[in-house]
Amino acid sequence: MSVVKHDLDNQGICSIVLSRPEKLNALNDEVLDALAQLFAQAQADSQVKALLLTGEGKAFCAGADISRLAQCTAQTGYEFACQGQQVFRSLETLGKPSLAAINGFAFGGGCELAMSATLRIASVKASFGQPEVKLGVIPGYGGTQRLARLVGKGRALELCLTGRFIDAATALHWGLINEMTEPEQLLTRAKEWLAGILTMAPLALRGVMESIDFGYNASLTDALHLEAIHFAKVCASKDKTEGVTAFLEKRSPQFSGE
Repeated sequence: MSVVKHDLDNQGICSIVLSRPEKLNALNDEVLDALAQLFAQAQADSQVKALLLTGEGKAFCAGADISRLAQCTAQTGYEFACQGQQVFRSLETLGKPSLAAINGFAFGGGCELAMSATLRIASVKASFGQPEVKLGVIPGYGGTQRLARLVGKGRALELCLTGRFIDAATALHWGLINEMTEPEQLLTRAKEWLAGILTMAPLALRGVMESIDFGYNASLTDALHLEAIHFAKVCASKDKTEGVTAFLEKRSPQFSGE
């Protein structure tokens, strides 16, 4: 049985489901390898327009598999951290929008996976945390970095130093998630978000994501230069002509990704 399931719908939304419910969808080498393969395939497949990530059962993902963590030495721990960081970064820089539909627990590596997605929607029953300090370790899949970027340094330090959990309402208030919804509406709302985004010009979507992602860590001068480059690229596209023409003609644009 696959530890990660996937399905592509007729809108081009590829749903990826972590499927180790008996282990609360914990991350091990098998799961990370499966995610790496799916992300690479999604990037290369023109039929895949967006990714939707969720978990089976009562957890989105409860973090790294403790039995795997117990095996880590200094060397293998470094390798395990780098493995997860590389997989999550490949999602973050996919060039296609992704959305984490957080159905339950998102702890440790699970919270880190959710933060690597472009956007996040959570069930009212979801909860979040970076409890690694309780196990004598620290977040290793980008938690110390992405959490601070999303909620601010002070709140990131609070969660990472205390190991405490927050509910979905707090996560929404802090800016960790973009929307909170009832459990039965979670996947519907996630697909509505992605379907709405996919009505926009693909080249413009990629330009926005790359400008914000790479520009966030650059100097303002370099970030503005990057923005100008992407602006120039889309100005030369057929989609820009279609978008402007459709606006002037008071009709919906039909973007082609060219």
